[in-house]
Amino acid sequence: MKAIYKRELNSYFHTMIGYVFIAFLVAYTGVYFMAYNLNYGYPYFSYVLSGVLFILLIAVPVLTMRSFAEERKNKTDQLLLTAPLGLTRIVLGKYFAMVTILAVPCLIYLIFPLIIKAQGTAYIKTDYLSILMFFLLGCVYISIGLFVSSLTESTIIAAIATMGILMVLYLWSGILSFLPSGTVTDILGKLELNTYLTSITESSYLDMSGVILYLSLIVVFLFLTVQMIQKRRWV
Repeated sequence: MKAIYKRELNSYFHTMIGYVFIAFLVAYTGVYFMAYNLNYGYPYFSYVLSGVLFILLIAVPVLTMRSFAEERKNKTDQLLLTAPLGLTRIVLGKYFAMVTILAVPCLIYLIFPLIIKAQGTAYIKTDYLSILMFFLLGCVYISIGLFVSSLTESTIIAAIATMGILMVLYLWSGILSFLPSGTVTDILGKLELNTYLTSITESSYLDMSGVILYLSLIVVFLFLTVQMIQKRRWV
């Protein structure tokens, strides 16, 4: 897994995708930070993260689209399928490489609440919990993108399909509003992933059910990815 991780991480920075992903997120966050926190004086950095969340719908598909689709297109996936490494290790190596890239802007985000504190009132604990949930939500998105990439050999289709799925999840509450209220709607409402991030600002505490849901979804989509690759191994 370590070799796959290093290879994937190096490839993202060799092709500049990693640099662009990090720069794009940090720059966009910086614009929101100047508008919300510095100009208008909002004490919560979590407001910024709620606004930046939409950008993940664009950035994550670009990051994940080539993970397996490009390997399949270039026929280099046969080397992976016949490698002595287990498929789980291969999938985890690719996944953790992308998670590492996501972690870089999230670590930079830790500075922003300190800047707010230097200007006056700040809620460091709330903001840091929001950054943690933002990171975990991004990890969920990456696991979805990784799975979609394993379904096709076209990076464009992988990116568009991932973006479509993430958009549906982003608009989940609005979609549910068209459905009649009931038990099924209440259950589906648990999949409103954004709520667990935005609610931190209101309650100032971490909803562990949201963390469990995020981690569960990550495990599910990584498992599905392994199964999809395993299926192709025997075709």
